[in-house]
Amino acid sequence: MADFIGRGEELEELNTLLKKRSPSLVVIRGRRRIGKSRLIAEFCKTLPTISFAGIPPTKNTTAQSQREEFSRQMQYELKINKPEADDWGILFRELVAHVQSGPRVVVLDEISWLGSKDPDFLGKLKNAWDMGFSNNHQLILILCGSVSSWIEKNILSSTGFVGRISLSMQLKELPLKECAKFWSCQEDRASAYEVFKVLSVTGGIPRYIEEIIPNETAEQNIARLCFKKSGMLFSEFDRIFHDLFSSRSEVYRKVLLGMAERSLSLQDFYEILQVQPSGSYIEYIDDLVQAGFISRDYTWDLKTGRESNLSRIRISDNYVRFYLRAIFPNKNQILSGNYDSHSIIHRENWKSLLGLQFENLVINNISQLYKSLSIESNSVLRVGPYFQKQSTKKSGCQVDLLIQTFHRVLYLVEIKFSQNEIGLEVKNEMCQKIESIALPKGFSIKPVIVHVNGIKGSVLQDRFFSHVIDFSEMLKMDK
Repeated sequence: MADFIGRGEELEELNTLLKKRSPSLVVIRGRRRIGKSRLIAEFCKTLPTISFAGIPPTKNTTAQSQREEFSRQMQYELKINKPEADDWGILFRELVAHVQSGPRVVVLDEISWLGSKDPDFLGKLKNAWDMGFSNNHQLILILCGSVSSWIEKNILSSTGFVGRISLSMQLKELPLKECAKFWSCQEDRASAYEVFKVLSVTGGIPRYIEEIIPNETAEQNIARLCFKKSGMLFSEFDRIFHDLFSSRSEVYRKVLLGMAERSLSLQDFYEILQVQPSGSYIEYIDDLVQAGFISRDYTWDLKTGRESNLSRIRISDNYVRFYLRAIFPNKNQILSGNYDSHSIIHRENWKSLLGLQFENLVINNISQLYKSLSIESNSVLRVGPYFQKQSTKKSGCQVDLLIQTFHRVLYLVEIKFSQNEIGLEVKNEMCQKIESIALPKGFSIKPVIVHVNGIKGSVLQDRFFSHVIDFSEMLKMDK
């Protein structure tokens, strides 16, 4: 198993529970491969722990088959005869009997798989907590899962669990500075651009980055993982979507394909998918947001700071977009062994794809950007991709990232990918955006550029940008 990297804040929160004099019910959620199980294992490595996991759903999976598997796991974990598996209440009572005293951690992994087929599962789990697990003041019960929308609806927003949850965390991608540690053995030789090319495919998903061979080039790693039928990331998309959404996975694939090229307004989204506006598609979008695959960005009124009803949706998961743009269109060629994986970097759309991926990496690491800009997070009123609709009084415009502070300062951030050094043309692009924005009186504007392959001296000498940030700063790398 690879060394455990990152998650210091999450571990600190979990370890704080050990200081309590009362039992703790914990909910941990996040997309597949984000590191939930690894985090729990790291936390529990010195604690007496009993772990259970639901089985991935198939068309033949039933409530009974989930209970049977849980019963078998109890037999193995507790060294007991296999309990009767006809009722979750009986199984939970048997489990409670073995954790009545002393420090104990009980983990129910993939909780939605365990309980989605049985309408009484959560009610019986709630009763088991109230009348059994919670009697041991040193017990920690961890409910963990990848289907965040199910957890939100059935646990976090359920009246049955109100007031019972001690800690709820949703794991996000690893910060860039943690991702860079996977190249620690190559720290003096791996450039920021080399790391960026890999992260443009993997994002900050630890399980994917673990597959990287640091001694190989980014292109070699990408070719091995993505463009060979044996590569982990070649078949990963189908696995995670089947596991998460089961019979509805094709619907979610269609939704994502609709936004693979760019961010979309809801109207654009409906037109591209050639569907009528409906609550069902809003629900699909919300599910994908909860799962961590897309983001829905709302613009806002600069004068009041109030959020608008207008929004755009975009794929915020780099692997998902890379799969849809680069792997999926070539799937049949890859399966037949006729695809030249190295040719992709010479294709025209490679640059535009890397540009979108670069934006994701920066936006997903906003706290690191705050540090580079010397902004205190508690001074930020609004932050996110910003857009302004064209009207008779104002021009339309879109800003990669806008940070608005309580001090009436607007940081307009241009996240600019280029394979070569960036010249003064970027100043003209920023000037057009500044002129288009309906700027309230008394506001200051600070233009910012984030780059990965260098800035020409003429840009630095011009001193138009208040901050010029090298991607390597966000990685805390020198090269």
